[in-house]
Amino acid sequence: MLDYDHLAALSAILRTGSFEKAARQLGLTPSAISQRIKTLEERVGAVLVVRGQPCQPTSAGQRLFRHAEEVALLEAGLGRDLGAFEGMAKTPSLRLAVNADSLATWFVPAMASVDAFLYDLVLDDQDHSAGWLRRGEVRAAVTGSPQAVQGCDCRYLGRLRYLATASPAFMTRWFPDGVTPERLAVAPTMTFNIKDTLQSRWLAQAFAADISPPTHWLPSSHGFVDATMAGVGWGMNPEILVGNAIASGRLATLIPDCPLDVPLYWHWSRSAGPALKVLTDAVLATARRLLEQDPS
Repeated sequence: MLDYDHLAALSAILRTGSFEKAARQLGLTPSAISQRIKTLEERVGAVLVVRGQPCQPTSAGQRLFRHAEEVALLEAGLGRDLGAFEGMAKTPSLRLAVNADSLATWFVPAMASVDAFLYDLVLDDQDHSAGWLRRGEVRAAVTGSPQAVQGCDCRYLGRLRYLATASPAFMTRWFPDGVTPERLAVAPTMTFNIKDTLQSRWLAQAFAADISPPTHWLPSSHGFVDATMAGVGWGMNPEILVGNAIASGRLATLIPDCPLDVPLYWHWSRSAGPALKVLTDAVLATARRLLEQDPS
């Protein structure tokens, strides 16, 4: 049997990045934390933590970390179901993978409605966030894939609508005679990071052409909006974030009535499903309220 005080020490080290911070979090001395890790490593017969700034798990350490997190979630869910452990159980940490635009637009209200967890968010593009689930590094994820990850359940959330937008001054400067493929090939756009394909997908949808405009790199959802309004470049912004700016004339759409809708899905670990039900219900309800939904 594993000693869960020892697993708690491992989890604290990997969450805080150091033995000293883990000791403060657990109310122990750094030497006590070191002793617990040494005992745990002797018990499993493998090195679990690579000391550094920050400390990193070995593959064995990562597996034990995931196990400890899942046990904490299951115990918390059991406590809620039975009305047990009142005032005794610690709030479990829950690691999720979410794309930046979901976090900036609709996901925070879902989180705020559920105070059963301490959230540990990993940001990744919706086309890549499922990889965190496949590796077992998160318990749930917002992704762009309808294909359920092995060992997980999946539900459709709705569509996050993007609009190709620019400032009025940018439109006047770069598209004086209208938005054409020729002008789009030279007008600077903005790209979130190397995984961001929204601009190229919209260009292919709107013009059925392979256009590669010069780009700024700007890894911030709100920074994208600010830079667009400042005239730095044109970009694909969530309608939720820029609707008011368009209505007030601070932003313009490059082509009216030409949105790009990105379908989103909620995937969650089946083994932790009962413990995650309260969050899953909140995520589905918030998505129905804030995302574009398919006609009934």
